[in-house]
Amino acid sequence: MQWIPVILILPYFFFIIKIYRSLTRVKPFNTSADPVTFISLVVACHNEQDNIPLLLKCIGEQDYPEKLFEIIIVDDNSTDRTYEIATGYTGCGNIIVVHNNGKGKKEAIRTGISSSSGSLIITTDADCRMGKRWLGTIESFYQKHKPDMIICPVQIESSPGFFGKFQEMEFLSLQGITAGSAISGNGVMCNGANLSFTRKAYSDNVDNLHDEIASGDDIFLLHSLKRDNKSKILWLESAEAMVTTAASPTISAFLKQRSRWIYKAKAYSDRFTVLLGMVTFITIAVQFFVLAEVFINQLFIPVLLTIFALKSIPDLLILTNTLRRYGRNKLIIWFLPSQLIYPFYVLSTLFYPVFSRKAGLSVPHFRKEFDPH
Repeated sequence: MQWIPVILILPYFFFIIKIYRSLTRVKPFNTSADPVTFISLVVACHNEQDNIPLLLKCIGEQDYPEKLFEIIIVDDNSTDRTYEIATGYTGCGNIIVVHNNGKGKKEAIRTGISSSSGSLIITTDADCRMGKRWLGTIESFYQKHKPDMIICPVQIESSPGFFGKFQEMEFLSLQGITAGSAISGNGVMCNGANLSFTRKAYSDNVDNLHDEIASGDDIFLLHSLKRDNKSKILWLESAEAMVTTAASPTISAFLKQRSRWIYKAKAYSDRFTVLLGMVTFITIAVQFFVLAEVFINQLFIPVLLTIFALKSIPDLLILTNTLRRYGRNKLIIWFLPSQLIYPFYVLSTLFYPVFSRKAGLSVPHFRKEFDPH
């Protein structure tokens, strides 16, 4: 009976190993063709006066013909100088700045796309930074493969201390799952900080984005596209197509963001994503409860060690692959301590809104809050 918990986490082992096997097939994309596609770059902004000048500088330095792209800045009811700074920026001659027709990021994206004219849409966030070949690489990939959606790589800025390294490790693990699942043809995640899709794909699926939930403009679009078996969803493996986004400055902000991510999962309809989420939650819960049981009955120590191995081995395979591809190999020394606290982190994320309300702290208003990621 004491070995039943091991059986419960076997599905996680096989799911992640399967994703890892797909991840090993990833091949870097090399830009080959001259640009021909007109791109609409849509950026939803809420109180981003400090970030928007740096983003526009990066975009203005793109090695991509200015006549072939436009920048749509959508101010989502900012109370700072975001709109004023964007309208006054002179480093790019192809900027369109508009006010959000409603409230929240989903409506801001919708407003931006309705104000644009490109057949290919790219979304990013105001706190992102990218290299000069960013637009050109995405367009070249689109020109070669003609997908409905391109899931592009994202990394977070390196931060000092264990909290900073844990964020990097967790984010890179998610990027590994994102890439591996997409390569297998069954993508479960994407990030609106670096996402591309056709205008037609968006217009055909815009009614399936769950406007009652503030976040999820990216993943609900992905899941809606997946329901159409004819949709082509691809992962773009290229350092030149990568964007870098800011890490969460505090533990509270980090947990709040992850709570938003978990909250929107209740509206997921994609079967594989739901199944993977359930399997992951069961695995974390089993780890936690077996750990607690060890303090009562030491006969469970071999069970705990077996569970830890079955959870850690596939996680390590995904992570080492991703660290290598992202040039972050030195982070591997943080793997073991991160694995040890991961069950506590997940449970903290689940219960963060409850504890925050009791403590009188700010908690996410899931229906109305602007979700930057």
